[in-house]
Amino acid sequence: METIFSGIQPSGTPTIGNYIGAMKQFIALQEEYNCYYCIVDEHAITVPQDRLKLRKQTKSLAALYLAVGLNPEKSTIFIQSEVPAHTQAAWIVQCNIPLGELERMTQFKDKSSKSGRTSVSAGLLTYPPLMVADIILYQSNLVPVGEDQKQHLELTRDFVDRFNNKYSNGEPILTLPEVKIPKFGGRIMSLQEPTKKMSKSDTNQKGFISMLDEPTVIRKKLKSAVTDSSGVIEYDVENKPGISNLLTIFSSFSGESIENLVARYAGAGYGTFKDELADAVIAVMEPIQERYNDLLTSDELTTILDNGALAANTVANKTLRKMKNAVGLGRK
Repeated sequence: METIFSGIQPSGTPTIGNYIGAMKQFIALQEEYNCYYCIVDEHAITVPQDRLKLRKQTKSLAALYLAVGLNPEKSTIFIQSEVPAHTQAAWIVQCNIPLGELERMTQFKDKSSKSGRTSVSAGLLTYPPLMVADIILYQSNLVPVGEDQKQHLELTRDFVDRFNNKYSNGEPILTLPEVKIPKFGGRIMSLQEPTKKMSKSDTNQKGFISMLDEPTVIRKKLKSAVTDSSGVIEYDVENKPGISNLLTIFSSFSGESIENLVARYAGAGYGTFKDELADAVIAVMEPIQERYNDLLTSDELTTILDNGALAANTVANKTLRKMKNAVGLGRK
């Protein structure tokens, strides 16, 4: 069985875009692959964090992983900082990646150009090697990511090729991962600016729907979603990005194809469409929210994360030993 690794930062409650593009896919993948799903809290501290809030968000995200349907008997669910091999392997990765490659990473270029290189942390520059370490420690065959993360996977593949060519004697030390991009729903857009990706960090609260938004809030945000003046429900991303985005969301939550939705709502108008879209989203989110709240008040979550950390450490340490031996660290 091939192995999959994926991680989400606990930098806030995931949006329905995160659910459609990542978490929903995780459920299906655990039936076919050996899956490692991580809460990457060490990535989160590349920017300043409140320590108590970070811990709360880490626990919250772990609960959401389980609430959406991840099964700890089929997937290993763990917190990144509870597996020290991640940062240890990241140092070896950093020492085998040229500085120029890191400076070309899109997120570092964007944030350093806006804030100035002297004001961003060194961690912002070196967090891609930590991401590489996350992936290679589990000998991952596939990594499900959105389009915006492809560059990091290319960095990972380049590193694995370089490392194996330099240090292995015949048998590769590290597995070369493949990128797995969702065929549908991989990029859900803002409800207020439908040419921009939906983000939990959006200053406009109407632009995104949080997975923990109450049903009345979900309905209100969808009713105020930007569309256009035509009133015609059709899928045309270039000319009608707003309604096209809502059709993608509706299809993802209802399981009905976009073509069927377009035919069903022909002539119905945006009001009816948005109202029934809200019904579809709420029907999926309410049971997830109920399960989430149950997990936060039980010992089940703690037990699952303890077991996940134990399993992840066992696998990660095995790969780390191979890497340390390859580069000559330690006495043996």
